Amino acid sequence: MAKPFPLNPRNPERICWGCDKYCPPDAMRCGNGSERTQHPIELFGEGWNDWGLAAADKQEDESQP
Repeated sequence: MAKPFPLNPRNPERICWGCDKYCPPDAMRCGNGSERTQHPIELFGEGWNDWGLAAADKQEDESQP
């Protein structure tokens, strides 16, 4: 089972988010490339999980009686 994905980690720059191993950027075990994969909060900022597919699911749930 995959680990739950953290929505707002304290120091996202210390971890590669490319797979569920969450390796430090200087010791990646998955061979995910030469650079670490950034956490969405680093790319899109606060509220990154309030839009996209997650927002569509949330809006659908709210519209259900």
